[in-house]
Amino acid sequence: MIKKILLLITMLLIIAYLAVAVTAFNDSPHHQVCHDMELIIKDTTNAGFVKKDEIAALLRRKGLYPVGEKIEQIQTKRLEKELDKHPLIEKAECYKTPGGKLFIEIIQRLPILRIMSSNGEDYYIDNRGEIMPLEANCIANLAIVTGNVEKSFATRNLYKFGVFLQNNKFWNAQIEQINVTPEKEIELIPRVGDHIVFLGKIDNFEEKLNRLKIFYEKALNKVGWNKYARISLEFSNQIICTKKEN
Repeated sequence: MIKKILLLITMLLIIAYLAVAVTAFNDSPHHQVCHDMELIIKDTTNAGFVKKDEIAALLRRKGLYPVGEKIEQIQTKRLEKELDKHPLIEKAECYKTPGGKLFIEIIQRLPILRIMSSNGEDYYIDNRGEIMPLEANCIANLAIVTGNVEKSFATRNLYKFGVFLQNNKFWNAQIEQINVTPEKEIELIPRVGDHIVFLGKIDNFEEKLNRLKIFYEKALNKVGWNKYARISLEFSNQIICTKKEN
């Protein structure tokens, strides 16, 4: 009998607790005020140009700064839509917590090449093949593209090459500069070795660089990295080297 009474009391306490908890949870948003905004920025190693104070200033200008506002009145979709307009942001996600905090997660646009064209244009190409403004202040160590670079050539042809470099640790570390000739042929200036690599047309660049890597491993490691002035990969299944003049 005592066990049944204790069990009944326990069940009544649990029901009472759940009723209070549900009521508190349902009522709290009407009274809660956002006390903090936490900004989570992805990939700060390669980008690092979107800052918390900048985002806070942007939201204040738009009348959307959440801190001090009632949680129920904060429109996360509206915040996301406004942040997605930022030229350096690829995607923003906002969500509220029961404790009265707003989290904002930002994925930055990731620059993969810096273009410094002979016509005076200076900008970045991002990982979507789109142009980023120079004020992005990229902190990553990117290959610089020089020469006769039109924007259409940069966003189509060179973009694919930039994505390749981004995903290939060896070539990303090795290639310092990409020069585009008036004929839209490609010259590569490496960080290691005092020579120019001539790709010719950018077509089949992966196969050409695979040949060059084998040549590096089997030949240059033996004869020296400064023996040749020019290494041409223009023709299939061939590597033509020009020795330095004494």
